[in-house]
Amino acid sequence: VLSFKNTFLYALIVVPSVLVIGTVLAVFVNQKIKGVQVFRLIYFSPQVVTMTVVAVIWAFIFSSKSSGLLNSFLGLLHIAPQKWLQDQHLALPCLAIIWQNLGMQMLIILSGLQYISEELYEAAEIDGCTTFEKFIYITVPGLKNTLVYVLVSVIINSLKVFTQVYVLTNGGPSNATTTVVFQLYKAGFVNGQVGYSSAIAVTFFMLVMVISILQNKFAKED
Repeated sequence: VLSFKNTFLYALIVVPSVLVIGTVLAVFVNQKIKGVQVFRLIYFSPQVVTMTVVAVIWAFIFSSKSSGLLNSFLGLLHIAPQKWLQDQHLALPCLAIIWQNLGMQMLIILSGLQYISEELYEAAEIDGCTTFEKFIYITVPGLKNTLVYVLVSVIINSLKVFTQVYVLTNGGPSNATTTVVFQLYKAGFVNGQVGYSSAIAVTFFMLVMVISILQNKFAKED
């Protein structure tokens, strides 16, 4: 039960964050400004690195030592060092901000932006619409199908989170970061509880299948 709770809490943090930030970044790199290709490369670059490598980098960032990257910044502000991954209240949120696949979602949303006609924005400009109004009434509706796909893929990726848990916290502290897939691995490959591990796998499969069915339902309606 705790592993499902942690997994859904993790997804609750990750899904809206990646969706919103990915959309904002895609809109930004879609602008016709000088050097925008460099920003596209920077935002996408974490995608080409494996999650294990990314997790090792974040281990230094979240180091509980005073020499850790985040604690060094806190030291400049005269704030006491934090335990981060060793704190059961901070560990899961810390894992949730490791958005390694943000660049891929940004790229998908960017491709959706390419299909929105410039004439719509020009007409809105003539009618006196603000930038925010154009985003709400043109960009968001035009990205509906793309955002549904991104939403479902991010949800599934969030539910099957494993690598960062295995590398950074090993499910701790006090099982505060134990997720469904990590619990499956621990039960089956560490404790030898094959039946229990299989039950978790079947439950997780059913959950992902329901999400996929809902995605297909939305796609057919469109």
